[in-house]
Amino acid sequence: MKALLTLQKLMGLIEARRDQPPENSYTATLLAGGINRIGEKLREEAAEVISAAEKVDGSETRRDEVVHEAADLMYHLFVLLAFSRVGLDEVSAELRSRFGTSGLKEKASRKPRP
Repeated sequence: MKALLTLQKLMGLIEARRDQPPENSYTATLLAGGINRIGEKLREEAAEVISAAEKVDGSETRRDEVVHEAADLMYHLFVLLAFSRVGLDEVSAELRSRFGTSGLKEKASRKPRP
């Protein structure tokens, strides 16, 4: 439950910075940069998570790096969601709708994107 509250609190803070951008805020700077800047950071962070995971050998130090990079990735994803005005409840509802459905079956049922 703590994890959920932390994610909700983070999203609320990001949305607040979107709606009333303070000076000297990294979040506000990212949001002002638009989807290109946010997307660039999201791609960078995703690559860093993968790179960290490739190094995991069971040691706490390596696992800590994955945790750190995963937190960065999630933060930047939340910035993208806030920029797009997509709420966590919407993403959560989508995930809930997939429970009980094979991932392969769900993926095959999707309409092709243009």
